[in-house]
Amino acid sequence: MVEKTIRINERIRMNAENIALALENHMMTAFAPDARKELRLFSAGEAADLLGISASFLRKLHFDDKIEDVQTSAGGRRSYSADNLVTIRKQLDAGAKTAGTYLKGRRAGDKVQVLSFLNFKGGSGKTTSSIHAAQRLALKGYRVLCVDIDPQASLTTLFGYRPEVDLIESGTVYDAIRYDDPLPFSAIIQKTYFAGIDLAPAGLLLQEFEHETPRALIENVQPPFFARMAAALQEVEADYDLIIFDCPPQLGYLTMAALCASTGLIITVVPNMLDIASMAQFLQMSADLLDVVSNAGAQMDYDFLRFLINRLEPNDGPQQQVVAFLRNLFGPEVMAASMLKSTAVSDAGLTHQTIYEVERSQFNRNTYDRAVDSLNAVNDEIESLIQKAWGR
Repeated sequence: MVEKTIRINERIRMNAENIALALENHMMTAFAPDARKELRLFSAGEAADLLGISASFLRKLHFDDKIEDVQTSAGGRRSYSADNLVTIRKQLDAGAKTAGTYLKGRRAGDKVQVLSFLNFKGGSGKTTSSIHAAQRLALKGYRVLCVDIDPQASLTTLFGYRPEVDLIESGTVYDAIRYDDPLPFSAIIQKTYFAGIDLAPAGLLLQEFEHETPRALIENVQPPFFARMAAALQEVEADYDLIIFDCPPQLGYLTMAALCASTGLIITVVPNMLDIASMAQFLQMSADLLDVVSNAGAQMDYDFLRFLINRLEPNDGPQQQVVAFLRNLFGPEVMAASMLKSTAVSDAGLTHQTIYEVERSQFNRNTYDRAVDSLNAVNDEIESLIQKAWGR
């Protein structure tokens, strides 16, 4: 029996090593090693949308020499880098009648907005939703910190890191919230290839927080688990307009720590009855646990809570019935925009990219445009919630 156990362990370990090697080879063959380090250029139409102006006005600004020159093709087509957008946005705001017209981030007196994307059930689109929200808002001028607290580290992987190689011993969120000699949060933050986004990465070590917390509760280690994330973030929050948590698919100590640090919650839900039943259990458990930590001194004041319909197929009758059921049940707490199920999103994921990173020419244009329009509607609605929380 012992011999059989050893063989199984060896086989599992070998499988893990083979998968890691295959994924590394896939990354190397799918695109050049440096491709993750530089964001693509954007067309004039995309740039105008992100700047909040018309394409014709953008052309006039160039004609009048009121904004900086950008890369122009032999045919006269302009292409904009993320850095170009940052500079142009500042130039526009400097010439605006009202300061802040084009710079929509935090102002004096505004608190940092901390959003948690969560659900008890795996496969509900938390990571897809959180990274697209982060990227859209960064491209619109917000300073964003992505905090990956899922030990599976899918968000970290999408930013080009290999947790099983790069972060096997240190450098994750765990190091900033652990009970034994934690690091400053700034020490674990990584710059990303995506302008405007920093990353606090995850890795398997995060699971240690779940294992260590029961003992820490017995020993009354301070601050307690539910306050450690908020306390750690205080060191860096002044550097960001928005902090986004990608939570694990479980209601453990990590998720509770994120909930207690958040100002807004986005609960992703796939519109079928099995997922709705799972979400009902998640909400009940969340309420019970939040009661416990609230009685223990946790401060939880949310500016908003919204349900995001994810992986929606508009022509699926049963799904539409579930959506109607949710809207009737929760009213305005269900976001008006929904994230459509799209082959463009899944195909982009094959090379660890998002819709905002890939070129339109790589896809069927109608499929790509439909996915982009869906994502933009969702993320612009999230932006409006943030602006409203700031009193605008």
